[in-house]
Amino acid sequence: MQPADKFTGFKFAADDGIMLHGRIYGADSGAPPVICLAGLSRNSRDFHGIASLLAAEGRRVVALDYRGRGLSGWDPNPANYNLLREAQDVIQAAGHLGIEHADFVGTSRGGLILHFLPAMSPGLVRSMVLNDVGPVLEADGLRLIRDYLSARPEPSDFAQAARALKATHGADFSILTEDDWAEMADAIFRRIDHKIVPDYDPALVDPLKAMDLSKPLPALWEQFDALGSIRLLIIRGENSSLLSAATMQEMLRRHSDARAITALGQGHAPLLHLADVAGAILGFLRAR
Repeated sequence: MQPADKFTGFKFAADDGIMLHGRIYGADSGAPPVICLAGLSRNSRDFHGIASLLAAEGRRVVALDYRGRGLSGWDPNPANYNLLREAQDVIQAAGHLGIEHADFVGTSRGGLILHFLPAMSPGLVRSMVLNDVGPVLEADGLRLIRDYLSARPEPSDFAQAARALKATHGADFSILTEDDWAEMADAIFRRIDHKIVPDYDPALVDPLKAMDLSKPLPALWEQFDALGSIRLLIIRGENSSLLSAATMQEMLRRHSDARAITALGQGHAPLLHLADVAGAILGFLRAR
C-alpha cells in the first residue's frame, strides 16, 4: 500500500474527447470514497493535504482536474467551461473509476457543481462538504476573483509566487504560515514552456468578465432545497467575501441535516488541511 501522502494519477477521455486528469490517494478499504472538487481556476493539487489525512484514515480519495485546469486538456470551445458540463465530467469520472456512491468535498466552484450533481446522478452523492460557497454568491467576492484571475501574473520563480500570493491575500488569511503560502503557490502555478504561469486556461475568466456584477446574481435556493436528504457540512472563511454569514445561517435554517463551522483567520476559500477545518471534515465523514 502506498503511503497516505502519495497518489496515483489517472486520465480518461470525456464523451466529447477532452482528456481529463485526476489523482487517487489511498486504497479501496470498502469505505465509500471521497471525491474532491476544486474552485474555478484550481486543480487537484489543492487537496493534497486533506486527501493525505483522509487516506491515512483508510479512505480512498479522488481529486479531479476539470477541463482546462491542471493536467486536463483545454477545451477548444470555452462555452463548455460551465457548471453542467463540468458536473457531467464528474459523473463520467466516477463511472470511469467504478464509483457508485461517494462523499464529496466541493470548494467554491466545486460546491456549485454539487448543487446540481444529485439531480443529474441520483444516489451518487452520500454527503457533501461545501467549502465557502452556497446558493447566494456575493458580487464583491466575484469581482475580486475576476480581477485577480484576469491579471494572470507570471512570477520569476515559485518563491516570488508565494510572496505575491501573501501580498494579495494575506490580510484575509492571517493564520497561514510561510509553508502554507509556498504550498498554495505550488498548487496554483505550474512551469509551462519555461514560464511559471497560473495552471488554467485563460478563457475560464471570460464568463466572469461578461457578468454584470452591479445586479443581483441568480440564486440557487431551489437546487439547495433539493439537497435536503443529503448530510451537509458548510465551511465559511471568517473573512470570506463570497459566502456571507447571513447566507450560511439561511442554509442551516433550510437544511435539517446540516452543520457549519467558521474557518478562523481565513478568507475565500479556506485551506482544508489546517487543524480546525481538517478536524471538522474528518469528524463529519467519520460520522456515517
